Amino acid sequence: MSYLENVQAFLSFSLLEIGDYRLSAGGLLGAFVIFVVGWFVSRSVRKGLERFARGRAELNTQMYTLGRLLHYVILTVAFLWACSALGISMNKLTIVAGALSVGIGFGLQNIVNNFVSGIIILFEKSLKVGDLIELESGTFGEVVEINIRSTMLRTAENVDILVPNSEFINGRVTNWTLAEDVRRFRIPFGVAYGSDKELVRKAALEAAAEVDHTLDGEKRESIVLMTGFGESSLDFTLVVWVKSTSVKRPGQLTSDYLWKIDDAFRRYNIEIPFPQRDLHLRSGFVGKD
Repeated sequence: MSYLENVQAFLSFSLLEIGDYRLSAGGLLGAFVIFVVGWFVSRSVRKGLERFARGRAELNTQMYTLGRLLHYVILTVAFLWACSALGISMNKLTIVAGALSVGIGFGLQNIVNNFVSGIIILFEKSLKVGDLIELESGTFGEVVEINIRSTMLRTAENVDILVPNSEFINGRVTNWTLAEDVRRFRIPFGVAYGSDKELVRKAALEAAAEVDHTLDGEKRESIVLMTGFGESSLDFTLVVWVKSTSVKRPGQLTSDYLWKIDDAFRRYNIEIPFPQRDLHLRSGFVGKD
């Protein structure tokens, strides 16, 4: 028997026979190859779209959305083609789809819900890769990927969190960088009672000007607000507009402003408050011998 005949015999070898259905080794191998090729085609298309959008900020969101949709379409076509290679007719696929619909009705609601929510997110463009978001649950991070079932967030500690897509549709989401990526931050601080308020304002504004995060401009000027009389301090808030590159680092940003405020207070001898308690002694205690 020749080599070609051996290959033909292997490909026609029957692996499974159920009624009039017959699964051959060639059909299984062909389906596997089709699906793998479809996966690589999808990956190549997405990489090509990423390269095309590179350096064009206005196209990033559109190309990402188009890439995800093409990924789903190519894999669906590859799946149907693989089923054809396996010898599964469309009539049988219809029966399988009917059975799956029953399963979806009972146990796959969340999966379908998250898939549809992911499609809505991609088309609605209220959420895109690179956005800094805060969820109602308190989760805070940057959007890294929007996938079929979940969206990946990366926190400031470089921790990746997978959030179901439905949470972005059903819950309240704060997008810090949706329409504009510059933001106004509030830096609270306090000084001791008796401090010169005008000197406090001057010191805080000088400190803000020394921090690299601060934006300059008439419409983005920094201000100092007096917010209350604390238990041991006069309470103030430094309100500053910060650059887009600093918005995604709120912890570091707050630390930098407080650092400079402390330096300015030391320069002007402004006292930092500390807890104070008044002790009142009642007279009338009777001493005992």
